[in-house]
Amino acid sequence: MIVNIPAATRPPAADRGHPSAEPPTPTDGERHRRRSRIRTAVEAYVLLAPSLIGFVLFLLVPIVGVVVISLFDWNLMGSPHFVGLANYREMAGDSEVWRAVRNTVYYVVLNIPAQTVLALLLTLAMNRRMRGGKVLRVLFVLPWMAMPVALGIVWNWAFDPQNGVVNQFLSLFGVDGPAWLSSTAWAMPVLASVNIWQYTGYTMLFLLAGLQAIPESLYEAADLDGAGPVTRFFRITLPLLRPSMFFVLVTNTIGSFQMFDTVYVMTQGGPGGSTDTMNFHIYQQAFQLFRTGYASALAMLLFALILLVTAVQVVYFRKRTVYDFS
Repeated sequence: MIVNIPAATRPPAADRGHPSAEPPTPTDGERHRRRSRIRTAVEAYVLLAPSLIGFVLFLLVPIVGVVVISLFDWNLMGSPHFVGLANYREMAGDSEVWRAVRNTVYYVVLNIPAQTVLALLLTLAMNRRMRGGKVLRVLFVLPWMAMPVALGIVWNWAFDPQNGVVNQFLSLFGVDGPAWLSSTAWAMPVLASVNIWQYTGYTMLFLLAGLQAIPESLYEAADLDGAGPVTRFFRITLPLLRPSMFFVLVTNTIGSFQMFDTVYVMTQGGPGGSTDTMNFHIYQQAFQLFRTGYASALAMLLFALILLVTAVQVVYFRKRTVYDFS
């Protein structure tokens, strides 16, 4: 039996799920919250725009450009010629490239451990209350503020085999100093020592900030438990310094892989290619031999090395770092 329901008693269209039903009108509070969210998003993007534009123009676009150029044979003047992966195949069989890789890794191994240990010792010394402590901190940081090219010229003179102050000082003890920068055995350690001297004070500042953030109450509790200085260092200081240590190790390692100025000024990659690092080799290929495509492929290799080493450091420190000192 069919029952006809009067129109007046039928439910409204919105209740019956009719497709022509109009959505509910937003309240004034909802409209205000929506406008507030849009305003906040616009303000955030406006504030981020300068950094975002700089990131795109000066980092992202150059990286993409290097990747593209690495697929071409180009001398910076003529038209680029597409060669695909030929530059990478040539790089894989180039003994000079792998010599540059070994030299770069050797430089990093010489530089980073010594710089970090010396900076840590300076940090422990500068954390004590002493007269002239602030002046000493400034003196230790001053080398970092100097131009690398100027420092290279000064140290080039200091290690001169005839008139350099290093060999003159050794002669006071009856020691004949070698021709430092002409020796394949000594040239790279000399370059590393220059970098260590320049950046140890800078590294000390970050470690000192991390050390002063450690609560004094932890050391007081350790004293009550009878812990000595060595125990306090390895059980409190070193573990809680890991955030700062992580930062300085990552940044200093990346900087060491990119070392160029000191090599350019002091050795030009010699003697016998013993100081030919990756950055200097890239410079030679790009701006002396005008092999821009090949130099771009070398830059991608250097980028991959830095990325690999950084990833290893991140993985190592991930579960060994404590950030909450409360």
